[in-house]
Amino acid sequence: MDHSRILVVDDDPLIRGSLYEMLRARHYEVEMASDGAEAMGQLERRPFHLVIADWKMPQVDGMNLLGHIKNRYPQVSVILITGFGNISCAVNAIRQGAFDYLTKPIQPEELESVIQRALNTPTDERETLEDPFSGIIGKHPSIQELLSMVRAVAESPATVLLEGESGTGKRVIAQAIHRCDPKRNRHAFVEISCGALPETLLESELFGHVRGAYTGAIRDRQGRFELANGGTILLDEIDAFTPALQVKLLRVIQDRLYERVGDTRTMRADVRIVAATNRNLSELVKQGKFREDLYYRLNVIQLRVPPLRERKSDLPLLVTHFIARSCRAMGKNLVGLTDAALQIVMDYQWPGNIRELENVMERAVVLAKHSKVDVDDLPEALRSGNGLIPTMTAQEQSQELPGSLDENGIHLKDALKLPEREVILKVLAEVRWNRTEAAKRLGIHRSTLYHKIRKLGIHHSYSN
Repeated sequence: MDHSRILVVDDDPLIRGSLYEMLRARHYEVEMASDGAEAMGQLERRPFHLVIADWKMPQVDGMNLLGHIKNRYPQVSVILITGFGNISCAVNAIRQGAFDYLTKPIQPEELESVIQRALNTPTDERETLEDPFSGIIGKHPSIQELLSMVRAVAESPATVLLEGESGTGKRVIAQAIHRCDPKRNRHAFVEISCGALPETLLESELFGHVRGAYTGAIRDRQGRFELANGGTILLDEIDAFTPALQVKLLRVIQDRLYERVGDTRTMRADVRIVAATNRNLSELVKQGKFREDLYYRLNVIQLRVPPLRERKSDLPLLVTHFIARSCRAMGKNLVGLTDAALQIVMDYQWPGNIRELENVMERAVVLAKHSKVDVDDLPEALRSGNGLIPTMTAQEQSQELPGSLDENGIHLKDALKLPEREVILKVLAEVRWNRTEAAKRLGIHRSTLYHKIRKLGIHHSYSN
């Protein structure tokens, strides 16, 4: 019998009861709550391994409950349940700490699969507090120098700017900065992907809002700066800030003051700010797309996270780690790579960096037929020495497409004769994986693009 304790949170008694019966039949220990507020009370009274919560609930909704759990019970995994119309929001919630999301109607097999993955993912908070660099794997001098810099800056209140390509692990470095800070590591680490939200929603997410601030604001809501009070906030994709929001962020950095949307009361932000980007901010300043004064305020401490191709000596360590983790999740027993497979891994340039390597190793563990991952278990892209998962690089895939995209972009509705995935890959390649610019060229919202990236399995662009 599995003694994992699961809390089901849904204001619909039929769905709540159905999930309860479904999970009890699979021998889980299950408790129920009718809304987020009741769930918070249950979490205070007893420990849970997993929370399954509806996105839309009265009083405290799924997103607020997620923020509460990630701040106070980071070892607890959260799975969100959403209707079709909220999928793009749910994808963003994953970037804020949710383990995964399920869409209604819920399929029992899919639910079981997600639960098993969530419960088999290591989340030992005590280990990460004892070892602030837990999860960072590498002995290459560039990584060791980076970790030395993290130690040096952690105890200062200085703002940190993390620069590096997509997939290099900027989020993990930001978490290490937080854990190394003796003043802040017992408080919240809060992150937000700025490029995934439109300006109006991003401002509300950052600073919060009061009831009636805009249509749909039916209650007061805390912003990320307020949730991070005393701790650290990671502003990922800082280059996506509009000029208006850049001014407001500059005030927060200079004066530590801000107002909720629709409010006249001034609040104080006691947080360390870590900003991250995969673009060259100094070039954006020269182009007039980013405020020079804000750039210098952010760039107090600049840390560059090296791409994987510059630290290939770490590949064997990373491969071993990812294979072991996938084996634990899938109940398999592999002992690494054959010499031939390892040579292919070492020769590849890894344009998607660590996230691409992680995806390749997970795929290899799934397909492996023997005790070691062999050449045939690797994607053709690696075996041929070209491309991204699963077959070609974005540049190569774009060359396979007929015609070309002009500088004004192309709307997806005008390109139905082309496969959607290839159109998106082509545009991403042309804008060097700048997802904000890609969404503009495609004529779709950024959140829609994020959902399509996840749905279509476009791995290279999805992680920072």
